[in-house]
Order: sequence, then C-alpha cells, then structure tokens
Amino acid sequence: MARYKRGFDNVIATRHLAKFDKDLTIWIRKIGSIEASFRWHQPFEVVDALARAILYQQLHGRAAATIVARVEQAINSKCIQASTLASVSDLQLRESGVSANKLLALRDLARRALLGEIPTTRQLQYMSNQQIVDALTPTRGIGAWTVEMMLMFRLGRQDVLPVDDFGILKGMQVLDRLAKMPTAKELKARGEIWSPYQTMASLYLWRIADFDKKPIKRSQN
Repeated sequence: MARYKRGFDNVIATRHLAKFDKDLTIWIRKIGSIEASFRWHQPFEVVDALARAILYQQLHGRAAATIVARVEQAINSKCIQASTLASVSDLQLRESGVSANKLLALRDLARRALLGEIPTTRQLQYMSNQQIVDALTPTRGIGAWTVEMMLMFRLGRQDVLPVDDFGILKGMQVLDRLAKMPTAKELKARGEIWSPYQTMASLYLWRIADFDKKPIKRSQN
C-alpha cells in the first residue's frame, strides 16, 4: 500500500510552475518565494482538526478563538475528541457560544468517530486526496473546502487546488486578466498545467488576489 509523503520541496514546486506557466512566472518574480512549511510535521488529531474547523466557520478569527477556548474549558482538554465531547452536555456547549447548527455538526462528528468512520492520522497517510474527501465530507458541517484545507495545511499534499475558493478564483481572474470571475470548471482545467504542484499554485493565487491589499487571515494556516 502506497504511503503519501507529507510536505514537498517548495523550491522544486516553484521551479515547476515557472517552467510551465509564463504568466504565473511574472507573479512569482513579483511576489517572491513562499515558505510553504505550515504545520506539515506537527502531529494532529483528525477529530480535533475537524472540530476546530467547524467552530471557526463563518466567524472572525478572534471570535472563533474565544469560543474554542470556552469549549476546551468545558471539556477540560486542549484536544477535542469524541470522548471529550461526550463528557459535556448540549447546554454546556451552547453556553460556550456554539451555535445550534455547529452543535449538531460536532455531535455528528463525534458519533462517526466512535463508529470508526473518521480515519485516523495514520490511516490518512495511505489514502489519496479524493479518498480523504469522500471519507470526511459525509460529516455534517464538513465540506470539500474544509477537507482541502486539511490536505494542504495539515497533511502537506502537493497537488491540491480548491476550485470553489473565492480567493483562488479571484487570483486566476487577475492572473489571466479575465473580465469576470472564472468558474470552478474553468479553474480545474486551467490548473492541469500546474500539476503535480497545484498546492503551490494555490498559494500564489491567494497572494495574487490579495496583492496590494491587506492580507486575509485564514483560520487554517
């Protein structure tokens, strides 16, 4: 069974992009190198990462961090797991600032984890990107974008292109000087030239979209 490498060589990835995409090369020179190490080598628990992703959804970073801290206090643990979630009531989580929808998502995540439906970090090492997306998205509140962020920033998968991400779509619009925002289908087709380093291309597209603007703080990186 093949084991997927965690992380990739930033320099090799950037050279690949510059070799095959002249328009992107211009922006690479303008932006400079991107140190794409993130948390690739840091251990993490899948349930904890997904729970935090749920809690951060549709909230500003500071507000979400406050709620996460309250949840950690309620469960008396810095690691959110099915067992620790089971130790607190719905009322305690709601009093921590967790919305009704997010509460349902957390309970569904815990239920699936107890049933063995959520892969462990070790199991993820032997699963393809699509297999991971297919395994995690049935969970309430977990969409493809959330899993793609985990693939990029936690697992260091080198060939991820979140085609529904607004910033990346905007970056492609600027890159190709398009009159309107491209579709996800158009972005997917455009991204074939960047493979097998679409993750690095995504990082540049975010920078391109934010160029000369105040950078957008993303909860996953």
